[in-house]
Amino acid sequence: MAGTGGRPSIYPTLLYADAKAAIRQLTEAFGFTELSVYETEDGSVMHAELIQGNGAVMVGSKGRGGLFDTAMKDAGPAGVYVVVDDVDAHHQQAVEHGVEILMPPTDQDYGSRDYMARDAEGNIWSFGTYAPEIGG
Repeated sequence: MAGTGGRPSIYPTLLYADAKAAIRQLTEAFGFTELSVYETEDGSVMHAELIQGNGAVMVGSKGRGGLFDTAMKDAGPAGVYVVVDDVDAHHQQAVEHGVEILMPPTDQDYGSRDYMARDAEGNIWSFGTYAPEIGG
């Protein structure tokens, strides 16, 4: 069953004009790890999975065709929240890689410490300590 045994049940999926550059930024600046990257014959990214903790995000190239690419054609940027243990160290890594920071590490009223950044293609990434318990 998804969501148990290390298998997330929700995967945000983002398409990028330059998916290879996005994968570099997500791994180098945001600390994601490549789980898999599948390319088409022309070198575009058909499908990639990047992991962070016990979660994952799927990434692909825009303009490669197919139903999902067509459906996402006019989609705007997305926002994704990722739980990290050390917000300040994570933020510092992003800063060192030239990421646009929208909000520095901030303590929130609801008990979380988080920061917000924009990736090279406009998606908003929030990283913080907020991790509600789900199910029971």
